[in-house]
Amino acid sequence: MAKVFITGASGFVGSHLVEDVKKIGWEVHAAIRQSSKTEDIQAFVDKFVYPDFGNVQELTALFQQEQYDYIIHAAALTKSKSEAEMLRINVGMTQNLMQAAFEEGVHLKRFVYVSSLAAIGPVAYDSAKAISEDTAYRPLTVYGRSKMTSEENIIKRFSDKPISVFRPTAVYGPREKDLFILFDTLNKGLDPYIGSNPQKLSFIYVKDLVNVLIKGCTVEQQQLEFYNISDGNVYSKYAMADIFRATFKKKALRLHIPFRIVSYVARISQLLYKNSSKTPVIYPERLGELTAENWSCDISKAKTKLGFAPQYNLEKGLTTTLLWYKDNKWL
Repeated sequence: MAKVFITGASGFVGSHLVEDVKKIGWEVHAAIRQSSKTEDIQAFVDKFVYPDFGNVQELTALFQQEQYDYIIHAAALTKSKSEAEMLRINVGMTQNLMQAAFEEGVHLKRFVYVSSLAAIGPVAYDSAKAISEDTAYRPLTVYGRSKMTSEENIIKRFSDKPISVFRPTAVYGPREKDLFILFDTLNKGLDPYIGSNPQKLSFIYVKDLVNVLIKGCTVEQQQLEFYNISDGNVYSKYAMADIFRATFKKKALRLHIPFRIVSYVARISQLLYKNSSKTPVIYPERLGELTAENWSCDISKAKTKLGFAPQYNLEKGLTTTLLWYKDNKWL
């Protein structure tokens, strides 16, 4: 029986990950904070651990003691007022984990790291090529820059190690909270958009992402490998709203708010939140990401090397998700 160490186990992706990993019979050790809620994952975790990710020696001792077959690093900071804090966690703690994982006396088979397509950033709407593993880095946000820096650090320091880096596009599914804001707005009868320019968007259902992360552990690969992950399709900016309408037979007023107005609101919001520990819903960097023209994603490498075969397109996955929200009284 394989033994796996999973960070971010109480988060959205992590909660689905521990569930599916346990179902295939692996021993699951979940790395979480003392304050993390565990109700959704308690039944699927063999042991909770509370490591200090800033302490390489402590991590090394843990890995030498437990002798994990696989480490899946799914924890990340996605929002922060401070770029330094984002880099400390998303770059520094990832480096600490990898350093400890490959110390003498630790017999790890593979390290799987969940990065993000945000590390690369979007391409032009009329680009002849979708985003591939070789597309040049052009991240739009602090989060994207932190993931880019983490990837560059991995290439520099750990290129000879058995590491699989996954860059998922927008992930959705039951228990997801960020995209849920859109569905809550639709449920209230509004379908707003920033500007009227067309977009090419990509998505991945959480169960398909979890499936390919597990393949990243078990399928034979070279040392350091990168994989872009989506469901392989490209969608318009209206696709999610159209599926919502079809699922619940509800109408919503479609509005196109001029970009300049939203941009002004984003700048004002950033000023208002300047001295707050919280991040506003809309701020200039986030606005750029939300209105990016083309997030289409080439997944041919994951298909060829890992046998990745997404089981959910947006219609199937989002319908399942929306019904979960309804059944669990989120909508």
